[in-house]
Amino acid sequence: MATVARMTGDLALAEDLAQEAVAEALEQWSAQGVPRNPAAWLTAVAKRRAIDGFRRRERLDARHEAIARDLGESAEDVWEPIADDGLRLVFTACHPVLSREAQVALTLRVVGGLGSDEIARLFLVPTATMQQRIVRAKRTLTEARVPFEVPDHTEWAGRLGAVLNVVYLIFTEGYAATSGDRWVRRELADEALRLGRLVGALVPGEPEPWGLVALMEIQSSRFASRSDASGAPMLLADQDRRRWDRNAITRGRAALARSDVAARGRGPYALQAAIAECHAVAPSVDDTDWDRIVVLYEALGRVAPNPVVDLNRAVAVSMAQDAAAALVIVDELVEAGALTGSHLLPSVRGELLARMERREEARVELLTAASLARNDRERAVLEAKAAGLR
Repeated sequence: MATVARMTGDLALAEDLAQEAVAEALEQWSAQGVPRNPAAWLTAVAKRRAIDGFRRRERLDARHEAIARDLGESAEDVWEPIADDGLRLVFTACHPVLSREAQVALTLRVVGGLGSDEIARLFLVPTATMQQRIVRAKRTLTEARVPFEVPDHTEWAGRLGAVLNVVYLIFTEGYAATSGDRWVRRELADEALRLGRLVGALVPGEPEPWGLVALMEIQSSRFASRSDASGAPMLLADQDRRRWDRNAITRGRAALARSDVAARGRGPYALQAAIAECHAVAPSVDDTDWDRIVVLYEALGRVAPNPVVDLNRAVAVSMAQDAAAALVIVDELVEAGALTGSHLLPSVRGELLARMERREEARVELLTAASLARNDRERAVLEAKAAGLR
């Protein structure tokens, strides 16, 4: 879709054409087999449909001719400052005419391929709100006559924050799927890591892209142990650390060190990578440096305030001190109305209450969390925990 969008200069049209190409592929490939280069086949079909559309509207202008000529050309003949189509689309969609929320939502839709319901859960907003946000973003780009082209390199730094946010959210959805019957969507996480590395190489002097790469590398090291043979989630305490990918951890620690070279102080991604590093080097949950993790979460909460960060800090406090101290933090979030509609808050609260032997209260919280969870695997784990407290 990125290639078609670049050719047509119209994001909404490109999305429609891509969907039509996929529909045609489903029909033809089942009867004739998958072509040698499926991506090129889809792109060619989408371009031809674009030409058909221009013809129907009797608008055979210069753009039509340019697209037609391009069918016989190789993309490698054209120099682009950002060589990767996906990354180019990310930078383009993160145009300053859109709000940060709209930039990220639109990019997750057109690049990450996430549905409106999945993006809504990442933003903790209703699906209808997210659908409206994405529609408004597309309309804003059209009304503002935003050219669908790669921004000048002088504009990259201004869009970097949104680009990193998008890459991280794609990884997050791959690391712990918000819905469906799969706990991990490895292909999404791998794509996010690939994009993150490209961003780091594009702006090598910026520390946060390397902080993000470090975070994703270290988190990726646990994929082999994050679920059991049936696909059910495995909690950190239950994971076989011998299955963690030590090469990924090494790459992550190297990326974190590279982030520190800029000597600007660690940003949100580097701080999260440092937390992940604490887990990665610890021989067990009990031998983890929880005091240091609490301090890192406190720093993260100051540079990037977020109720999810506070909730994670509460979990760290429960390990560094006790469950009662952590419950105070969680109850403050409840009182503030944070994370309404998310399963995260009752899930953690239920865990803490269980450790304090307040079993019936814990059971109710875990059942509440299960009712809010959209991922089938995660819901099953929460229900099993609640059943174990009877």
